[in-house]
Amino acid sequence: MRGLVVYKQVLLLLAFLVCIWRTAFAHLRYTVPEESIPGTIIGNIIKDLGLDNKNIEGRGLRVVSGSKQQLLKVNQRTGNLFVSEIIDREVICEGDKVCLISIKIVIENPLEVHQAEVEILDINDNSPVFHEKNKSLEISESTPIGSRFALEGAYDPDSDVNSVKSYLLSQNDHFILEIEERSKKNKIPVLVLQKPFDREIKSKYDFFLSVIDGGSPPRSGNMNITVTVADINDNAPVFAEQMYSVTLDENAPLGTLVLKINASDPDDGKNGDIIYSFGNSVHSKISELFKLDVYTGEITVNGVIDFEDKKSYEFDLKASDRGIVPMSSLCAVLIQIKDMNDNAPQIDVTSMTSSVFENVKPGTAVGIISITDLDSGVNSKITCTISEKMPFELKPSFQENLYSLITSAPLDRESASHYNITIMAKDFGHPSLSSYQTLLVNVLDVNDNPPRFSHDPYVFYIEENNSPGSLIFAVSAVDEDLNENALVTYYLRDTESVEKLVPFLSVNSENGQVYSFTTFDFEEVKSFQLHIMAKDSGMPSLSSQVTVNVFILDQNDNPPVVVFPFTINGTAVVEETIPKNVKAGYLVTKIRAHDPDVGYNAWLSFSLEEATDSTLFTVARYTGEIRTARAITESDAAVQKMVILVKDSGSISFSASATVIVTIAENIEAHALSEIKSRTIPSEEQENKMTFYLIITLSSVSSFFIVTIIVLIAFQCHKAQRSLIGSRYLHDTNYAEVSGSLFHSHHYQTAEKRLVCLYYTAKVLLKYEPTGILKIYYQLLMVAYGTSI
Repeated sequence: MRGLVVYKQVLLLLAFLVCIWRTAFAHLRYTVPEESIPGTIIGNIIKDLGLDNKNIEGRGLRVVSGSKQQLLKVNQRTGNLFVSEIIDREVICEGDKVCLISIKIVIENPLEVHQAEVEILDINDNSPVFHEKNKSLEISESTPIGSRFALEGAYDPDSDVNSVKSYLLSQNDHFILEIEERSKKNKIPVLVLQKPFDREIKSKYDFFLSVIDGGSPPRSGNMNITVTVADINDNAPVFAEQMYSVTLDENAPLGTLVLKINASDPDDGKNGDIIYSFGNSVHSKISELFKLDVYTGEITVNGVIDFEDKKSYEFDLKASDRGIVPMSSLCAVLIQIKDMNDNAPQIDVTSMTSSVFENVKPGTAVGIISITDLDSGVNSKITCTISEKMPFELKPSFQENLYSLITSAPLDRESASHYNITIMAKDFGHPSLSSYQTLLVNVLDVNDNPPRFSHDPYVFYIEENNSPGSLIFAVSAVDEDLNENALVTYYLRDTESVEKLVPFLSVNSENGQVYSFTTFDFEEVKSFQLHIMAKDSGMPSLSSQVTVNVFILDQNDNPPVVVFPFTINGTAVVEETIPKNVKAGYLVTKIRAHDPDVGYNAWLSFSLEEATDSTLFTVARYTGEIRTARAITESDAAVQKMVILVKDSGSISFSASATVIVTIAENIEAHALSEIKSRTIPSEEQENKMTFYLIITLSSVSSFFIVTIIVLIAFQCHKAQRSLIGSRYLHDTNYAEVSGSLFHSHHYQTAEKRLVCLYYTAKVLLKYEPTGILKIYYQLLMVAYGTSI
């Protein structure tokens, strides 16, 4: 029975082996470099297995790997085995061993399974790195030559030739590099000391270690190495001086710094920390008088130093470091005591007046000062002075060290209301001692300052037509005195220039505000001047006076006045007769008018308000000339009526009108009219001569007029620079307007008279020569004169 069981097991084993032989009859091996891009073909499975391409299609050819990532795939139609994902050898395999990926090639219908291996070839895709980028070593300066300091080797995940190959050490004076190969891949860099350290020369060294792999091209990495030299106690403290000498004043206060000794030790840490102490031979008396700071080396006064007790002290000091085996050194100290003038003068105020009037005479006594000094001999000799320059001085008395404080100059409370007088007493000791005491002296006020106005003279500008009882301006004065001496009242003084206005002007005695109870008219009064007095309330009282110039500003409160034609019963009418055959531009007549205002308020313009035929006549805007606009036709009415409007240029303008009736005469009537005119008009020869003389005269006068205008404009500009307000008005009873182009003042009166003369001269000439240069000159004169007449 047992033999039968064994026989069945053998049959089953044979059947299993037959199945395995049928399903795994081939073994393939491929190679591929790591980092190959997806799609890289490794080999052809169908070709390598010797299968037929025609029979393999549709049999489900696939590749099965044991990992989660499907790194390799096969093309079912062509049988090409290719890379499906980037392969990193260092992730799949570690170390230098051969990196293999086992896969199964499965073919169905009938089922076939083939085994294959893919070897991943290494490439140099990793740089060698140190686990520490910065390495710090602490080495004692007593370390002997030849000492070795092993460092941690670099790591390179690549294999074979691509792994770590060599190390390089940067240039330095103390170390060389040796390599210990503990295994083929484990190479340890070792620093070997070849020159001893001296921390006092240099305590820190920096260099770096480089590692290079064997790839092509090679890759490298660096590690920074810092070596700190540890100190040993190999230096004793050294004093800056072997003998310290100093002079100390007697009676120096406790804690006074006498001397500071200084020792240095080039060692580090406790080996360089220094403590100070008195030498072993120092007496206890010295340690009682002087205190030594064991850490800073400062020697200070710890008791009463008296020159009469001892003139000098000499002792030793020791400086020791705090090493395990301390090292020390000694120095000598000599302190010489200096005799001092140790008593300062004392100031006593025997008598003192705290307040004086500012009008006291120089030499008036204010106080008595006495000085004492407890010293004797030259140390008790005293000089007493006032520390600052003041109107006071100290006058020595017949008794020694007794002084009188007196005034040395006039006092002025307005400059200084009080004085802090510092008395300084100084002896003649070496060094000299001094004392100070400050005395307060108040200066009382007297009425010695009159009121002072803020401006002198005042200039004010008032518009005409002001409301009666309104404030027109205000003046202000101040008095530098105090109390009732500074209480100012104001008064209005009568003057000839304002004799008529004074009853209508009032000044507030308390604040200097001036009111007017009358209305000013620029056409009647252009300016006036008055005087205001300011008076204080002192005893006796003081006063001052200021001049006030008041200029009236013009307003457009007057309508134009028609001069020609004459106004009868409020109507200005003129009748003119002209020939029927006149041409365009014939002068019919001229409207003359003026305006009592000035500037733009008096600048007149003419316009045609109404007309029987508005196309037949024109009116010059600024001259008022009425001329024919065209030739007269048969259809025109024989009698033409026009209303001329004269208007000023004020912001709220006024106007007047004149009526012109023009009769158009036939030729016969015109001939008769010309006969009448010929009797009154000079002959052509006479007219030519007169015109010649007049042209010469006008040329001369014109040149003079232009020069006069330029001078006046320059003068006006100069006045504008001196005063922004005065640029609009001139001094005294005159007036000028900056905003317009016309000016009226006493500086222009002469030029104005000449303008009027030239104006009427040109007007007469125009009767004989209505065209040409005389006409242009006439128009310029009208603009300069500021009106049309």
